[in-house]
Amino acid sequence: MTAPHPLTWLYVPGDRPGVVAKALHAGADVVIVDLEDAVAPDRKEYARAATAELLSEPRPHDVPVHVRVNALDGPFAETDLRTIAPLPGLAGLRLPKVTSRAEVVRVADRAVPSDGGAPTLHALLESALGLEHAFAIASAHPALHGISLGEADLHADLGVREDAGLDWARSRVVVAARAAGLAPPAQSVHPDIRDLAGLAVSCARGRSLGFLGRAAIHPRQLPVIERAYLPTPVEIERAEEIIEAAAVEEGAQALPGGRFVDKAVVEGAQRVLSLAARA
Repeated sequence: MTAPHPLTWLYVPGDRPGVVAKALHAGADVVIVDLEDAVAPDRKEYARAATAELLSEPRPHDVPVHVRVNALDGPFAETDLRTIAPLPGLAGLRLPKVTSRAEVVRVADRAVPSDGGAPTLHALLESALGLEHAFAIASAHPALHGISLGEADLHADLGVREDAGLDWARSRVVVAARAAGLAPPAQSVHPDIRDLAGLAVSCARGRSLGFLGRAAIHPRQLPVIERAYLPTPVEIERAEEIIEAAAVEEGAQALPGGRFVDKAVVEGAQRVLSLAARA
């Protein structure tokens, strides 16, 4: 059985090393140190230096650390990549506001070792143009391991007033990731850290659209996200039935209850059990 897919991704400002240190023990599957939106312009250099110090040693047994660099077309990204990408403690680079395949390839050529080792790349689509190029971005380079939406910027770019107005964009990014052979994307952050009930409802909606896991901006959001994305006892029971049936007879078949089982259904059941293992 494959290792469980990450369900929780915790953002933390790069210019607050004390908060970063706490985030590493908050229970998230991945910690994302943010050098972009969470850091004021006059704090960018300090955030970069503090993050470089954190990542100067390998982190083989700790939570993986990703870094969201500054906008690729802005004045800080070049130095971010040159400073952060070679560090041994870095597991992944988050690329904000990606709009083209060429941007991913350019970063990969400069920041990813020729042997395909760390860091992995993850592209954030935050504009109409990025969304239009979703599949081209998702399939741009072997080092790209994921795509996801940046919904705050996308809201502003599209002029969408209601949250449901982004459902088409959400489905688009889910389809693009799957078509490119990537893992299902994680949901964008829920900005109200006090609204845990609303977060749970939103996660349920995201799960129904094909997302897997979610980014958070506060540790109190992590248990809500994990509960929402872990399979239910009924889902686990059904998955076990499918795996048992597949072990007895290969190929398409019907279970006693009338459900049809084929290779795709078996793969889905394996994903359910992989996620269930973390509980």
